Amino acid sequence: MKAGIIGASGYTGAELLRILDGHPEVETAYVTAHTYAGKMVVDLYPHLHRYAETLFSTFDAREAIASAGIHFVALPHGESMQVVPQLLEGGAKVIDLSADYRLSHAGEYKQWYDLEHTSPHLLEDAVYGLPEMNGERIVDARLVAVPGCYPTAALLALAPPAKAGLVGIEGVVVDAKSGISGAGRSLSLAAHFAQADESVKPYNVGAHRHTPEMEEVLSSLAGEKTQVVFTPHLVPMSRGILATCYMRVGTEVDDAEIERIYGEYYAGCPFVILLGSGVFPETKAVSGSNYCHIGWNLDSQRRMLTVAAAIDNLVKGASGQAVQCMNLMQGWSEDAGLEAMGIFP
Repeated sequence: MKAGIIGASGYTGAELLRILDGHPEVETAYVTAHTYAGKMVVDLYPHLHRYAETLFSTFDAREAIASAGIHFVALPHGESMQVVPQLLEGGAKVIDLSADYRLSHAGEYKQWYDLEHTSPHLLEDAVYGLPEMNGERIVDARLVAVPGCYPTAALLALAPPAKAGLVGIEGVVVDAKSGISGAGRSLSLAAHFAQADESVKPYNVGAHRHTPEMEEVLSSLAGEKTQVVFTPHLVPMSRGILATCYMRVGTEVDDAEIERIYGEYYAGCPFVILLGSGVFPETKAVSGSNYCHIGWNLDSQRRMLTVAAAIDNLVKGASGQAVQCMNLMQGWSEDAGLEAMGIFP
């Protein structure tokens, strides 16, 4: 299968190139990057030496459709909706890594992204690309919207209790820490070494764009409106997300019930590793991998369930999850090209 990467010069694009190089079924045949058009991939990313003959090109819809049957779109928010309709009209399958097709209602893009959605008719067609929740729908999808990195970690932590009815209108608290690569490759003061090193700070408190994404998915799972208090933090590491989630549960819930809920929900899911009660994940253990490690604690006295999930924000939080979705769409083994475990130390 020939695949294209639209917007391949960012960190997620580079991860896609790295992962697809080891995929047994895929040849990367079309690579674009507007700013770096005409330059070699290895000039930007020397570690991708097997792409020594590959040039970044400028996006052209006809050329893209002729070159590959499936495309990963790794463009900034607001730009994906300019190219995705063209690719779909040409018969290609699309896996979009931006936020442009994650939400169900076009009005939310105006509120949270200050964007007028230019292809709202595709929102109904887009399948939310969290395989552990939507695997059966992804199989038949022609447009998959890959979740954000923070929502991936938080939703993997919260989906089982939400589905079991333990999460509701009282809401949950998501306290998450991300490595600096989550800010992207573009220069910014917050990601400047002197600003970020030896410092941890919250940002976009009460106003982060991933909040409606989490609330929409959790509400769908719980069958009732669910509110999320989400506070992200930037920490001085390159990769990784740790999402620690807090929710109140009923008096009838005990440790055995929590273990059953998580075990049944993730049965057959190759990339979720349940550490169990009292064992908590660390970002280093999943670095470079498509795995998510989950651990929890039930405080029976306070009726508080604390669940922590760790992922690599560039792999399970973006490019690896996109490849996992592609595998399902193509009928391949879900873990094809993604079997590698984390890098430690």
